[in-house]
Amino acid sequence: MDIIRQSNMRTALVHHWLVAQRGGEGVLAALAELFPSADLFTLVYERSQLPSGIARRRLHSSFLQKFPRPAHWYPYYLPLFPLATEHLDLSGYDLVISSDAVTMKGVRVDAHATHICYCHTPMRYVWSGYETYTHAAGPLARLALQMTRNPLRTWDYRAAQGVTQFVANSLNVRDRIQQYYARQSVVIYPPVDTDQFVVPAFQQFAGNFFLLVSQLVPYKRVDLVVEAFNWFGMPLVIIGDGPERARLERQADPNIRFLGFQPRQTLVDYMQRCQAFVFAGEEDFGIVMAEAQACGKPVVALGKGGAREIIENGSTGILFEEQSVDSLLDGLERFRQTSFDASTLRASALRFRRERFLFEFSELVNERAVTQAR
Repeated sequence: MDIIRQSNMRTALVHHWLVAQRGGEGVLAALAELFPSADLFTLVYERSQLPSGIARRRLHSSFLQKFPRPAHWYPYYLPLFPLATEHLDLSGYDLVISSDAVTMKGVRVDAHATHICYCHTPMRYVWSGYETYTHAAGPLARLALQMTRNPLRTWDYRAAQGVTQFVANSLNVRDRIQQYYARQSVVIYPPVDTDQFVVPAFQQFAGNFFLLVSQLVPYKRVDLVVEAFNWFGMPLVIIGDGPERARLERQADPNIRFLGFQPRQTLVDYMQRCQAFVFAGEEDFGIVMAEAQACGKPVVALGKGGAREIIENGSTGILFEEQSVDSLLDGLERFRQTSFDASTLRASALRFRRERFLFEFSELVNERAVTQAR
């Protein structure tokens, strides 16, 4: 549905950064499908990492793009994010849709404009993930976070008050938006590519390994999974990269393999062949868990955050209670004792199919922006 053409509204899409293709970028790609003539704004980008459908767009970046190695060093520029966000020029747009996990909710828009913020999470660095980041940071980074936390919180709260409509990617994030911003939101789950992530034709060729796909950053708690599998002894394949990789590889026993970043088709192949997907972090939603289910694979995950909205304990996966090695090992033992049906797992993931996202978001825009503009 081309909402822009129907409504004659000049539209901008705003995303925090474009440096890798992850769940948030999948949301942006779906929004770009809904708004084919929208201009795109972001803090920094790496052109080789632009999702298909985005590369042809008119792309506007902030002044941070001119800084050294912006696609790699952007986390160190965090104190400048508010200024860079406010300096993006969105004058003249009738509809602004921000896909945000950091500061994009604070873009300056015209007084008449409608600003819909699809919030992946309130800024994790200064809200829900502050303790995790400071614990993992080096001395200088820790000091910088401590010094900037309160000013960034103040700015972020104020920026949230200028949003016309918040959309949360899960009930979990809806509660955070209420807690940190005192704003109501509607929930529209992110799109899962259930056309590419499918149940394999020959289930008997499944491997004997477990799978984890994640950024290798502190809050994902990959270290906990590695330690648990050092005890568990079963093969574990880890797909993904990040600043924690070298430390995690030193921690891991030989039954654990790190493959780094892998293309989408390789990821699908491993999901289709694994015994189960394992995750120990507290996710905002956790789209990769739904992708595993779409491949007919159960998920063993921490029973907090978005996992509770994706996994039905004992039916489509196993939820363990505490973020600890013992609790994860207990979950893995319960997995061994439980049978799972691939069709049930697949049906669970279809709740989050791409078509549902496109329909629900287009309905929201028609209600909040298009109808009001007439």
